Amino acid sequence: MSDVILENAEGPAVPVHALLESETASALNASPPAAKAFAAISDFKGKAGQVLAVPGADGALASVLFGLGGGGDPMVFRTLAAKLPAGTYQIKRAPEGLDAGQAALAFALGSYRFDRYKTHGGERAKLVADGVDVAEVRQVAHACALARDMINTPANDLGPLQLETVAREIAEQHGAQFTVIAGDGLLEANYPAVHAVGRAATPARAPRMIELTWGEAGKPLVCLVGKGVVFDSGGLDIKPSAGMRQMKKDMGGAAHALALGRMIMAAGLSVRLAVLVPVVENAISGDAMRPGDVLASRKGLSIEVGNTDAEGRLILADALTRAGELEPALTIDMATLTGAARVALGPQLPPFYTDDEALAADIERAAKAAADPVWRMPLWKGYAEALDSDVAEIKNDPDAWAQAGSVTAALFLQRFAPAGPWAHFDIFAWNPRNRPGFPAGAEAQAIRGLYRMIRERFG
Repeated sequence: MSDVILENAEGPAVPVHALLESETASALNASPPAAKAFAAISDFKGKAGQVLAVPGADGALASVLFGLGGGGDPMVFRTLAAKLPAGTYQIKRAPEGLDAGQAALAFALGSYRFDRYKTHGGERAKLVADGVDVAEVRQVAHACALARDMINTPANDLGPLQLETVAREIAEQHGAQFTVIAGDGLLEANYPAVHAVGRAATPARAPRMIELTWGEAGKPLVCLVGKGVVFDSGGLDIKPSAGMRQMKKDMGGAAHALALGRMIMAAGLSVRLAVLVPVVENAISGDAMRPGDVLASRKGLSIEVGNTDAEGRLILADALTRAGELEPALTIDMATLTGAARVALGPQLPPFYTDDEALAADIERAAKAAADPVWRMPLWKGYAEALDSDVAEIKNDPDAWAQAGSVTAALFLQRFAPAGPWAHFDIFAWNPRNRPGFPAGAEAQAIRGLYRMIRERFG
C-alpha cells in the first residue's frame, strides 16, 4: 500500500477539526459565521464518523469538521479516511488526550482498498501526523494491509506456492531463516496430518509446511501458528455453494501469523520468533481423505476423520506439535476455524481461548488499549468427551450433543498445544458488509492487540 501517513506536508494541508459531540455546539459558536451557518444547514452535530467539508469563499475546500461522537474513540478516524476526497490533511484541533498515534493508524487502516484487479485504484487522502512515530504507524498499517491483500486475493492467484513466496519474501526482508517441506516430503518429515489434508490437490498446489525463524539465541521464543487453507471445498463432505463462496479466505490465520511476525521483526522486539504455517488446499479427488479415515499425527495421537470439512484443526495439530518441540515461552495460533464462533460473537468480535489467566489478562488489556477487540471464551472441559472416538484416540468432529463448535475445536487443539502459555484465536478475518473505513472483504483482527501485548510482555 502507498503511505497515506506523512511526516511533513508535501504542500498546503487542509485543516481537520475533530470534535466530540458534547463540544460541537460551543466550537461552532466560535467559528466564522459562514462556517457556523453551513454546519447548521448540514445538520453537523459531531456524531461519530460525521464529516463536514467546509468550503472557503472561493468554493474550494477550506476545512473539515469531523465528529468523534461521545467517547472520542480514535478508531473513528477509519471513517474519516474513507470519506475524504483525495488531498493532504492535518488535524489542527482534537480533544485533549486523544491518542494521535492511534488516530493516525486508524486513518491508515481506513484508507485500505483492494484494487489489484482494477485498472485504476484512484488517489487517496493523506494525513500529516504531528508528534507521531510515523515509521511505527506505517509498519503496523503495512502488515495489516498485507494480511488483507492475501485474504482478498482469489485462490487461483494465491495457492500454496504463492503463499510460500510471500512468507519467503518476509523472511528475506528481515533476515530470518526460512524452510519449507512440500508434498510427500511431509511424510518423511513427520507431518502426516498436513499431508493427508492437502494430498488431493494437484501437484502444482501440493501441501507444505513453512517455518520462519528469527532472533538471537537466549531470548524468549514466541511461536505463531497460522492455518493456511488456501481454499476449502469441504473435501468429500463438500460445502454448499453459499458456504464455499468466500473460502479463499480460509488461509486468514496464516496471513495473520505472517503479518504479526512481520510487525515483531520490523520493530526488532527482544524475542526469538518462529512462524509456523501449514499450507494446503482442501480439494476433492480420488486421493482425498474420506469420512471414517484414521490419520496419524506428528504427536502420535490417532485422529478419526468424522468430517472432511473440519480440516483446519488437523493441519494445526501437526503445526502445534512442532511448536512444542521448539519449547516456546508463548504460543499463539490463529485460524478461520469455525462458523460457530460467528454464531456466538458475530463477524466483528473474534473469540480467543486460553487456560493461562495471566496471558488472558495481558491479551485483554492490550486489545483494549489497541482498540482491537477480542473476547475470551471458555475451554469448557465438560465438552471434551464429545471428541472421544470409538476407533482412534480423538476425532475431528465433536458429538452433536456438545453443540459449542468453537469451544470443542479449541479443546481439540489444546490436545496438541505446547506446554506453557498458549492462546487460540478463532478469527473471521472478513467484513461481510461495506461501511466507511471497513470495506467489504478482508479484515485484520486481533494482531494489533497481540503485537502490543508481546511488546509489553517481553520488552
